[in-house]
Amino acid sequence: MSGPIRVVLAEDQAMVLGAFASLLDLQPDVEVVATAADGDEAFAAVLEHRPDVLLTDIEMPGRTGLDLAAELNERGAVTRVLIVTMFARSGYLRRAMDAGVAGYLLKDAPIGELVAALRRVHAGERVVAPELAVAAFDTANPLTDRERELLREVAEGAGNAVIAARLHLAEGTVRNYLSAAMAKLNARNRSEAAKLARERGWL
Repeated sequence: MSGPIRVVLAEDQAMVLGAFASLLDLQPDVEVVATAADGDEAFAAVLEHRPDVLLTDIEMPGRTGLDLAAELNERGAVTRVLIVTMFARSGYLRRAMDAGVAGYLLKDAPIGELVAALRRVHAGERVVAPELAVAAFDTANPLTDRERELLREVAEGAGNAVIAARLHLAEGTVRNYLSAAMAKLNARNRSEAAKLARERGWL
């Protein structure tokens, strides 16, 4: 008989992390081998423990859940990634699929559904919450990588001059990229463009 499903849990909200760990520990075929409060801790824990599944949130300090999935995918890691998040956004789901994520569920799913998804992911299946499946066919992200990079800077409060210096671009070039992004998103200004892109999961 094979051993339990070895899991690393990554979640920056301590109460949620503790609840997930306690609930999974009640399952006879699941072993939580490590927990992490941010993405960098999670990455280190995966490298150390080589779990079967990394169960992670998306938005955390350090690496995001999507960053973790992409990096592990690039390394050819055997650990499969199951994202459990509050964000029912088509942009996030698309990026998760592109990063090789094996499962994508919402935090308000019943614990039985989460455990079932964990077992299916461990068995090699891909699991997406039914209410999100349609989102995979939503409008694709219209932004280029450079436009996304600049909008992330805007979202962090950086002005055009600061962005230009950080990214080694001319200020006029920064304005042109941001104008293009604003037009694609039908935004009135750079801040609204950054807000819309983040809400849609494109940053």
